[in-house]
Amino acid sequence: MQVSQPDSLKIEIDERVPDLVAMRRDLHEHPELAFEEVRTAGIVEQRLRALGFEVQTGIAKTGVVGLLRGGAAGPNARTLAIRADMDALPIDELNTVDYRSQVDGKMHACGHDGHTSIGLTVADILSRRRSELKGNVKFIFQPAEEVVGGAKPMVDAGVMDDVDGVIGLHLISNHPVGRVGVRAGTIFASADKMTLTVHGRGGHGGMPDTAVDPIVIAAHVITALQTLISRETSPFKPAVITIGTINAGTAFNIIPEKAELGGTIRAFTAEHRAYLTRRIEEVANGVATALGGSCSVNIYDGCPPCVNDVAMAEMVRQAAIAAVGEDAVDTGEEILTTGADDMAYFLNAVPGCYFIVGANNKEKDARYPHHHPRFNVDEDALPIGVEVLVRSALDFF
Repeated sequence: MQVSQPDSLKIEIDERVPDLVAMRRDLHEHPELAFEEVRTAGIVEQRLRALGFEVQTGIAKTGVVGLLRGGAAGPNARTLAIRADMDALPIDELNTVDYRSQVDGKMHACGHDGHTSIGLTVADILSRRRSELKGNVKFIFQPAEEVVGGAKPMVDAGVMDDVDGVIGLHLISNHPVGRVGVRAGTIFASADKMTLTVHGRGGHGGMPDTAVDPIVIAAHVITALQTLISRETSPFKPAVITIGTINAGTAFNIIPEKAELGGTIRAFTAEHRAYLTRRIEEVANGVATALGGSCSVNIYDGCPPCVNDVAMAEMVRQAAIAAVGEDAVDTGEEILTTGADDMAYFLNAVPGCYFIVGANNKEKDARYPHHHPRFNVDEDALPIGVEVLVRSALDFF
């Protein structure tokens, strides 16, 4: 009996599932932090070379790039990039699975072990179809996503110079396994770090009239900053300002000289990101000055929002429909996240699409949020990610 093309691809993927899962578990057992992904990069390099890829290593310290030249590619053939991140987090794993982290204080708590394994499996499948590829596929294995440090240096090194489109995925632990999320426009928010230092005048806690209390000023600044969301941001434009740290004082009865605040800003457009950045400094300084003090504001550039190209998103959506069925493909606001990802730098370089693959399954205890010490994914999500990427790559050409 003749097997149809879609069934043929599913069979190819099914045959690779044992290796796919074993690879993910091995990487999970041996997590490496940002720019320390030496073992992981070595595995990636070895596998890509064995498949006949042109391989570059040491990009952005530990990044690896593998180029697959299509056998049916003409002189003006296009190149598609497929990106996967490799780094882990500084977290002590609390899971009791057989493949739990073997490294104290380090854990794959965001799914990058799955991303790397998926990317290598896609590389394997496409290498077997090299003769039919009408273009080239460049696999980008990126370090240091968790510290927003790996993507920009790779782009600056020129890895996107000859690329026409880019795709990638993120396993998501709060989205049901078996479902895929893809949409045009912004899908991940921008993320920037801010520090605010409120300056007052120290004094005796029992004589506040002789001092300028930076703690009281800081409290007013925190409250005022929230009006930038509640009163200056449209209800139809998601954004977040969070103050996560407050440090001030040395004793209960001393008014300190200063109070230090730390926080994060999240926005879904470059314009809104710039607006919030400007207004935070204006509001903080205005409030502090009105109360007799001052405030110095530093905002550290994080990463832009991940914005999907319309045509690339539709291509991936069709691939997802072929993989899991139209009823299991989500395109609404439920797939948006104020989490950030430096995939944004690749998307800013060329048209592309970053999509999500559901990996939540309470029955398998894959139910904890990203960056949690009990984070895990339902491994049934892995072949789904492989299939959507492979179909997208074939459709791109």
